[in-house]
Amino acid sequence: MKKTCFHCGLDVPEHLHLTVRYENEDRETCCAGCQAVAQSIIDAGLGSYYKQRTADAQKTELPPQEILDQIRLYDLPEVQSDFVETHGGTREAVLMLSGITCAACVWLIEQQLLRTDGIVRIDLNYSTHRCRVVWEDGKIRLSDILLKIRQTGYTAAPYDAQKIEAANQKERKQYIVRLAVAGLGMMQTMMFALPTYLYGGDIEPDFLQILHWGGFLMVLPVVFYCAVPFYHGTLRDLKNRRVGMDTPITVAIIMTFIAGVYSLATNAGQGMYFESIAMLLFFLLGGRFMEQIARRKAGDAAERLVKLIPAFCHHMPDYPDTQETCEAAVVKLKAGDIVMVKPGETVPVDGTVVEGSSAVNEAMLTGESLPVAKMPSEKVTAGTLNTQSPIIIRTDRTGSSTRLSHIVRLLDRALAQKPRTAELAEQYASTFVFGELLLAVPVFIGWMFYADAHTALWITVALLVITCPCALSLATPTALAASTGALAREGILISGKQTLETLAQTTDIIFDKTGTLTQGNPTVSRISLLSGTDEAFVLAVAQALEQQSEHPLARAILNHRVSDGMIPDIRVGQRLNHVGEGVGAQLTINGETQVWALGRAAYVAKIAGEPPQDEQASESGSAVYLGNQLGFQAVFYLQDPLKEGAEEVVRKLKRQHLTLHLLSGARETAVAETARALGITHYRAQAMPEDKLEYVKALQKEGKRVLMIGDGINDAPVLAQADTSAAVAGGTDIARDGADIVLLNEDLNTVPHMLAQAGRTRQIIRQNLSWASAYNIIAVPLAVLGYVQPWIAALGMSFSSLVVLGNAMRLHKQVDMPSEKNAVRTMTDSVALDV
Repeated sequence: MKKTCFHCGLDVPEHLHLTVRYENEDRETCCAGCQAVAQSIIDAGLGSYYKQRTADAQKTELPPQEILDQIRLYDLPEVQSDFVETHGGTREAVLMLSGITCAACVWLIEQQLLRTDGIVRIDLNYSTHRCRVVWEDGKIRLSDILLKIRQTGYTAAPYDAQKIEAANQKERKQYIVRLAVAGLGMMQTMMFALPTYLYGGDIEPDFLQILHWGGFLMVLPVVFYCAVPFYHGTLRDLKNRRVGMDTPITVAIIMTFIAGVYSLATNAGQGMYFESIAMLLFFLLGGRFMEQIARRKAGDAAERLVKLIPAFCHHMPDYPDTQETCEAAVVKLKAGDIVMVKPGETVPVDGTVVEGSSAVNEAMLTGESLPVAKMPSEKVTAGTLNTQSPIIIRTDRTGSSTRLSHIVRLLDRALAQKPRTAELAEQYASTFVFGELLLAVPVFIGWMFYADAHTALWITVALLVITCPCALSLATPTALAASTGALAREGILISGKQTLETLAQTTDIIFDKTGTLTQGNPTVSRISLLSGTDEAFVLAVAQALEQQSEHPLARAILNHRVSDGMIPDIRVGQRLNHVGEGVGAQLTINGETQVWALGRAAYVAKIAGEPPQDEQASESGSAVYLGNQLGFQAVFYLQDPLKEGAEEVVRKLKRQHLTLHLLSGARETAVAETARALGITHYRAQAMPEDKLEYVKALQKEGKRVLMIGDGINDAPVLAQADTSAAVAGGTDIARDGADIVLLNEDLNTVPHMLAQAGRTRQIIRQNLSWASAYNIIAVPLAVLGYVQPWIAALGMSFSSLVVLGNAMRLHKQVDMPSEKNAVRTMTDSVALDV
């Protein structure tokens, strides 16, 4: 007895065993496609479909074998080496998607992929159609992901900046051609329809028939070519059992065309069919074309950064033996390779200058307009512009490991994630479209009985077109994309899902001290000896303990030098680091082994016993204690000056009616001095990480919305607890993913600007949502009552979307920035675009 497919009802081939679990039983399917679709339906909680259906589902069509073979090539390690990153047991790839027409497409792709076993995360950027997908290695293959996207109705391929640019150019040309054909069709059909408007009753039937046939022939290219994108979108939606933005438009076009053909075939003598279709599609395509341009402009920040890396570089394979260079592909470079960067060229890798000196423009990454001098042994970043002299660089990181790639990932994540308002708007828009289609039925029937079928048709078509909620779906994503891109140009990276929304509600700001309000480059001002040792001895011991630390205070001790004294022979044994307290280790000094500790007085006292009386309690700056089992040996006093402009930043924030707090692990004297200099009344000294955490929790219990700004080194717990967190990123801190915001240029002047931009973003989102809602509230009754012609409906729908996009584009404008800096930044933005 032959088995039939549980999903489509066709015969199951012998020796094939592909099953789905339904009602605690294994059900046979005839192919992998039917198995995938059936499993998706069951996993979505829609298994009752199989009980209620009246006929078998259609067999799922799989791609041709040659396409499957091409997709499977992406599983080869040598192919994946250029675009797939491996992180432990997971893999990550950036894909470019084709076929996306609206925000609802993004939702559909995300839902289909997230329901697939083995996919960990999916970040799809609606503005750029870039998709970052993370999957578990061993559970699913990349080819399976590409095939899943294809079965959903879209296409995907590894991201390539040149290919995506070519695809964008092709898509733009297709829109222009379709728009031109629709425009010509509109003019030609209107030419045939105009006599019927002016002299309809006086035209002889034979000539009237000729005019109708002329309009029919002229509209055929419009219906069967210009409207194809709407058909594709509708078919894709129906295939995935959902209603999208293209569905009502497709229904309106088909209804109107069928009515026109029927009128032509029966010689009914009624006009305003074919010319209205052409006019409708011309306005719809024009609106969508302008929407596409605005959408790409809103999300161009990540694209610009991706394009900063050149494809080729000057490789020096025989350096330092010779200075000869050869052209090499940047993707083929590896750590340790030597490259030359000439004036006017872009640095291709993260590396260290080994020869030459120059000035590098880092405005593309940090927003800082003035070039930064680079000398031998100093670091340079991929994507920055060499402006003066040739420099030779040793490669440290390439490709996806560079700082620029990390910035792009943060931007992708920010643009792909949707805040609560966007998710609610999408849900409402989907429900609205479905309700719109249901409403069209009684409207058509009612008008047909009240007037006639001709009138009923036009009113229904106008209703379907004018009430399409495109503006509602665009209201939030376009504003977020525009604002995120504008902030990125200022060196402010937004990566959290609700960041801009929450940032606008901030009431309190908590600053860390070292590296945030201060320059982060403290120096040792004095060493106080507490025993018979000399400064050279205690400094050597302290440097041995801090050798592996990246904390600014540790770097100050490591960089300090004394003029005289004997340097002991020190061997470091087992090391123990306590975050926020200090570091201890077993040291063998001149053959004698002892346990030493460096850090807070309370921490060192666990080894050295009773802490000494602080005779320099009134001395400003931080104090770091050194001791061993014999007692306290020395105190290092360090000074860290305030950042330039910190006082002005505090004044600006106070003018925005924000409450400022200062939390630091430094001693009371240093923290009080900093707070007094800046005019911050709320501060706490000698705060451990857990103390900072409790401080934030206490503010949140009072209903405060807290923004925490730290250096990202010891502040991970409190950054995670705050409503919004910002990390002031140094060269090594950029690798931190925990913060919602990363301040690339460490300029505190960007904080007031960032808060102002968040407030503007929330205001514009509210304006967009209000406009989109008001438009639909007004448009529906007008269309139902018959006051709207279809071409006016198309114009109104396109206009509503463009109003939303235009309003969002205002977020590209920079506010709260000095005019001189704006002028320079505009110039550097142009350079970035040219690069």
